[in-house]
Amino acid sequence: MSEVAIRNRQRSRRIHARMLKRILRVLLVELLRLGDFEVCVHLVSSSRIAWLNARFLQHSGSTDVITFDAHDTRPPGRIAGEIFISVNDAVLHARKFRTSWQSEIVRYVIHGLLHMRGFDDLQPARRRVMKRQENRLLRQIARRFPLEKLGRI
Repeated sequence: MSEVAIRNRQRSRRIHARMLKRILRVLLVELLRLGDFEVCVHLVSSSRIAWLNARFLQHSGSTDVITFDAHDTRPPGRIAGEIFISVNDAVLHARKFRTSWQSEIVRYVIHGLLHMRGFDDLQPARRRVMKRQENRLLRQIARRFPLEKLGRI
């Protein structure tokens, strides 16, 4: 089974949800070569992600992305889970890193998918490996999609 969904639960930026869904599918099928997946991406406000961060991770404040991997309930070779992305944080980080907020959104989707694939960013060496993968996948997506159009409907 292969299912993807995008849930836009924020109002700070307009998002082209169909385009983001196409990007998600290309990432899963063509770039990560997965055939069995169930992934939902939730675009949320900073206040909502701060609540999730406190409730489920016992961390205070907002964050850019939180991934809930359903690895306990899925068979081997399949990924399933939910990715929560703070659009407000994407906008702030885009300014800080001199990129677009649309590119940051895609980076967070990739980050969440890599966590579902078993990547870890808690230790510096593993974080570097994960970051290289993120950058590689983001470059491939940016070549195929005009990411600035993610902000238009």
